[in-house]
Amino acid sequence: MNMDNTPSSTPTPVSKGHALLERWKMRWDRIANNRKAFPIVLAVGFILSILIPRFGLVNEYVQLVIIYIGINIILTTSLNLINGYMGEFSVGHAGFMAVGAYVSAIFTTKLLPDNLGAIYFPLVVLAGGIGAALVGLVVSVPSFKTRGDYLAIVTLAFNMIVKSVIENIEAIGGPRGIPGIAKLTTLPWTFFWTVLAILVIRNFVYSNYGRGVQSIREDEIASDLMGVSTKQVKLLAFTLSSFFAGVAGALFAHVLQFISPKVFDIIKSTDVLIMVYLGGIGSITGSILGATVYTVLLEVLRPFGMWRMVLMPLMLVLLMIFRPRGIMGLREFRWLIPGFDLYALKYWRAKKEVSNGTSAS
Repeated sequence: MNMDNTPSSTPTPVSKGHALLERWKMRWDRIANNRKAFPIVLAVGFILSILIPRFGLVNEYVQLVIIYIGINIILTTSLNLINGYMGEFSVGHAGFMAVGAYVSAIFTTKLLPDNLGAIYFPLVVLAGGIGAALVGLVVSVPSFKTRGDYLAIVTLAFNMIVKSVIENIEAIGGPRGIPGIAKLTTLPWTFFWTVLAILVIRNFVYSNYGRGVQSIREDEIASDLMGVSTKQVKLLAFTLSSFFAGVAGALFAHVLQFISPKVFDIIKSTDVLIMVYLGGIGSITGSILGATVYTVLLEVLRPFGMWRMVLMPLMLVLLMIFRPRGIMGLREFRWLIPGFDLYALKYWRAKKEVSNGTSAS
């Protein structure tokens, strides 16, 4: 029996669990903030994307889910550029996806011979992205004068217009869609386009134009007064976002092998919005996590049938209540921050530590 007032040295289960969590947190922070991990992850991912289908390391169903995760990462990252970094509210991302899907499908089913589709597939995906980018230029014009709810109405109308136009063009199948599309989207190609989208959008966000995008989110009038060309910045952001939405649409069409106008309705745009706000606004890491978690949960909850479409929005409602900015809102892994921004990151952390030390004292 311990007669003195000194606390017992035997650790309690609670302290053991806390220590274990702290160790795991330190390991996770070490990985997340290690810039050398990024090229290693890319190399391992590229090798696995080739080995998995070649040697059948996982079954075809899991491979298909991984491909859908990559496509959703492209969609989420590109929409986060508008809704997260710029602070606008666009709900018509499925319209740009539809343009990319139909442009690429027309190339592979009607313009290119069957034996050349696989050879020219990268150019076909690029054509789908360019087609969507050109449409994005048109949509960016109303964004010069509208923001928030008004831009949401404009982009929603754009999504409905695209769907209606496609339904009334018999040359591309009308409401029946385009069947018999070759399955050209593979795991390596999905990995390539996903990494390209992440790197391009990351470099754009941390460029001078990207700073202008974020200044619009904080105060568009102030950024305009400070010399930021808000119209040019919006045009570039919408075009880049639309381009990668078209790329995702092209990949989607050549893995689903059938597209129709009803595939790209408002529900598809809502799915992308959920992934953006689930992962966190203004965060590429959040886009990756949001797309991955949402896609996997949809497959895990598939046995529940239609109830999964109730559980997923309910989860989003709870997330918005307890964590309004999402999982990684306005935060980023260090390996996704370009080298020239590391000094600013170190300065910010040092300043935070000094302020914490001052408040503690």
